[in-house]
Amino acid sequence: MQLASLRLTFAAMAFAPFFWKESRNVGRREWILLALVGLAGSGFPAFCYALAQTKIASSTTGILNSLTPLFTLLIGIGIFQVKSSWSKWIGVALGLIGAVILIAPTSSQEHASTPYAAFIILGSICYAVSGNLIKQYFPNRSAFSISTLAFTLLGPAALILLLNTNIVTVIQNDTYAWYSIGAVLLLAIAGTALASIFYFKLVQDTDALFASSVSYLIPVVAIILGALDGEDLHLYHVFGLLLISSGIYLSRR
Repeated sequence: MQLASLRLTFAAMAFAPFFWKESRNVGRREWILLALVGLAGSGFPAFCYALAQTKIASSTTGILNSLTPLFTLLIGIGIFQVKSSWSKWIGVALGLIGAVILIAPTSSQEHASTPYAAFIILGSICYAVSGNLIKQYFPNRSAFSISTLAFTLLGPAALILLLNTNIVTVIQNDTYAWYSIGAVLLLAIAGTALASIFYFKLVQDTDALFASSVSYLIPVVAIILGALDGEDLHLYHVFGLLLISSGIYLSRR
């Protein structure tokens, strides 16, 4: 609860100075949609992922997070009447298989609690909804404006939740409290605020499915950084990378 609410509060504070300027000429319907983008794109997932990570391994999270493109495709077709093609279906399948190949060997060695895995699936569905909302209703509003309005709307609720935890006691008594807050601040600015701007822009310039395929790249980056740090690079890593690359290429066609 503290991690998620603090992360969202910091992100809202980063965007707050620009809220007044960006909020001009926003209609009532747009406010509702922006609130939904904020809740689905960061609000609910922040709590889902933080809660799940207390019980399941990060590698398991990576595999389940790779379901985001599949949910994006299904929700796009079923709710937003997005046109599909066999190449998109094949691309999603290849990317998912590639991600599983990269992460599964590590996941099999770690403990996982199945009920908590459902929170990652729920978070992936939320990301899928957010991407489709952006493409459907905000193709022309700047990505920075969408992020500013959506996150600032989440700010008050996140702050209220934060203050209803024992955060003050933790800060006063925990030796590593400020170190942890610094880490959450970095996560909020880089992994939430800036990342959302880039992601929303990618959705607008391409489509929700292609943008959601970035979830396949998370294990790729992890593998590459691990190799640079001296970890072993195996043949199945290369095979998984090739499948992911092929999947991303086909999902754009």
